[in-house]
Amino acid sequence: MQYRRSIEKTIDGWIGKGKILIIYGPRQVGKTTLVKSILSRYGKPQDYFNCEILGVQQALQKQDPQGLYSLFGKSQFVVLDEAQKISNIGLILKIFHDTYPKVQIIATGSSSFDLSNKISEPLTGRALEFTLFPLSLQELNQSHSRLDLQGKLESLLRFGSYPEIINNSEKVAKVLLDNITSKYLFQDVLEHEQIKKSTLLINLVQLLALQIGNEVSMNELAVTLSTGRKTIERYLDLLEKAFVILRLRSFSRNLRKEIGKKQKIYFYDLGIRNSLIARYNPLHLRDDVGALWENYIIIERLKYLRYNQISSNTFFWRTHDQKEIDYVEESNGKLHGYELKWNKDTFKKPQEFLDTYMNSDVRLINKDNFYDFLLGRAKGVK
Repeated sequence: MQYRRSIEKTIDGWIGKGKILIIYGPRQVGKTTLVKSILSRYGKPQDYFNCEILGVQQALQKQDPQGLYSLFGKSQFVVLDEAQKISNIGLILKIFHDTYPKVQIIATGSSSFDLSNKISEPLTGRALEFTLFPLSLQELNQSHSRLDLQGKLESLLRFGSYPEIINNSEKVAKVLLDNITSKYLFQDVLEHEQIKKSTLLINLVQLLALQIGNEVSMNELAVTLSTGRKTIERYLDLLEKAFVILRLRSFSRNLRKEIGKKQKIYFYDLGIRNSLIARYNPLHLRDDVGALWENYIIIERLKYLRYNQISSNTFFWRTHDQKEIDYVEESNGKLHGYELKWNKDTFKKPQEFLDTYMNSDVRLINKDNFYDFLLGRAKGVK
């Protein structure tokens, strides 16, 4: 089954508006399928260039705009897939765009640090950036009923939502996930670090996989892995820019006893997380269901905010005396807190937070009401 991606309509709205369009996202997340879908409406199959092919790389490394225009078949629509493989791609696109501003270029990249570093400065004011994630609940909702999605919930927590995974059997899903994890997950980071294999990197992500939902200490990670804090911080930054992990930082503003400069780490896809620690067992046999649920809701909410172009700062909140809120959004000068609990029907609101931050609110998100929250249909949620 092929799903229409939420950003496709947004990208369609920018076609022909004089901007180079850049699509980031993890490997295997569906970027090629997305750009070919767009290409089917605006161009021809020959307007697609796979920049991982050596011949394409060599041909595109010319900084002669007329030569490139001929290479593109004088087309008005061009797709460059995995564009970070082209040396000096930002400068090349700048020169070409300035010479042929009416040619619509879409470029994709599997890691934001790789493509951004090569594109951002040369293309200032000339490009727009989008991010494609594993399938969101919003996208699944197009082809599945609410009842179907409730039934898929356990599978989403165990096997994630990569397009190739979502409708396969458990046996096939495990094989595919392990393949993605072993062959593609670290490829961009390892290439960036110019190393063939990093035991340290793999050990680090496995430790992080065991700590989702908990505060992470840089010092403890460094000691456990027998390395320096700066190395840990550099790898975390690279893993986030390669769309493996998300760092959620603590909210601290008024109370002296609020913790500051802390962070929690979540995985962009739970199937990848479970593959890293070889833990696919059913939910009733697990002791990490609460952590899986917290990770799922936060990442799905992030997808909803990004795809619907809603600007919001995101945090968690905790005090030194253990009062906490799992997830906090700050938008339009207001704070919205959410307790993310798999089995609870009620919870005690942290009065200290409500008293300290005027016009704030805190709500419970559980498996009975998550659907409306993640689709922006809950009361008070836009």
